[in-house]
Amino acid sequence: MTTNNTTPESNKKDQAHPAQDDKSKSVAATKNPQSSSDYEQLQKQAKKGVKLGGLAIVISILLSGGVTVYTQQNYQAQIADLQTQLLQTQKQLKAQLDSSLQETKEVTNHAVNKTETALAQQHKSIESLQMALAEVKGRRPNDWLLAESDYLVKLAGRKLFLEHDPESATLLMESADQRIAALNDPSLVPLRKAMATDITTLKSIPLIDKDGLVLRLTSLSQVVDKLPLANAILPDSVEVKKEEVTGNIDNWKTNLLTSAKNFADKFITFRTRDGNAIPLLSPEQHFFLRENLKMQLETAIKAVYDEQQEIYTTALNTADKWSKSYLNQTDNHVIEFNKALESLSKQKIQVTYPVKLQSQSILTDVIHERLRREVTSLIKEDKE
Repeated sequence: MTTNNTTPESNKKDQAHPAQDDKSKSVAATKNPQSSSDYEQLQKQAKKGVKLGGLAIVISILLSGGVTVYTQQNYQAQIADLQTQLLQTQKQLKAQLDSSLQETKEVTNHAVNKTETALAQQHKSIESLQMALAEVKGRRPNDWLLAESDYLVKLAGRKLFLEHDPESATLLMESADQRIAALNDPSLVPLRKAMATDITTLKSIPLIDKDGLVLRLTSLSQVVDKLPLANAILPDSVEVKKEEVTGNIDNWKTNLLTSAKNFADKFITFRTRDGNAIPLLSPEQHFFLRENLKMQLETAIKAVYDEQQEIYTTALNTADKWSKSYLNQTDNHVIEFNKALESLSKQKIQVTYPVKLQSQSILTDVIHERLRREVTSLIKEDKE
């Protein structure tokens, strides 16, 4: 592009005298043909510059438009990224808010439950204090007899169910019944009826002398080491019929042989046995035999306390079998030992006990009902 450095004044001059300029130019051209050619070249260059300027303007416009489009696309992409990040941030904030709300809700529920539990416990404590106060303030002399009876009945239940001692339980129930009878209260007739039923049931339970059985078994265990062992276990001998001398003279030969044989039998005896003889036990086997007998007796002792009839009977039968197989059956101590085992094995040590005492729940209800009435009366007095 070419620049025109003419001033306004020169422009005015040129406009004032255009004909003069044209004339001067034509004159100059006629006078100087070289200057006219230069002028044409200048005009061509001017046109060329105008074209280049226009092209430059077009290119600049296109470039500025492309930059604008690129800038707009980049801006839109940035806006989309910002929107995506904003959505993710919103989701994260929402998740955190939900988690915080859930934790707050759980903490609140826990605090509410804890408070309700504490209130319930306080309410129970207040009720128990009111009952205790009523029990102290409104206690009558006869109420102590009810309390003692309740204690005796509960103690009888423990003796029966835990210690299996029906005899002591019966005595305790009779003592409780005597205290109820001393109250002379007609409203307690159903209670006394239930107590009478319980006493009859307890008396019908068979009594087992556990201590006596255990002492007898213990004494048998102590004499095991003193019992003699059999020398050898032989089969039973064949019974031989003894021949006797007849009074017939014609049988003098037979009588003579019979007399001689009977005389010889006093010095030498022959017995015939069918079967195999069992050899003697070794010293080590002797020790284990005695220890196993003691173990069976100890098992029977434990079964007595646990009231396990089957275990008790099996242990004594096993001990009796070993005794008859390996001990000397001709010895008096062994004979008495076997008799004791056989007698003890027939003892009944298992008893069926009642499931519960009927009077226990009835007596508890009576005491609670009386206390409830006393508490109600005390509350009414406090309000008045």
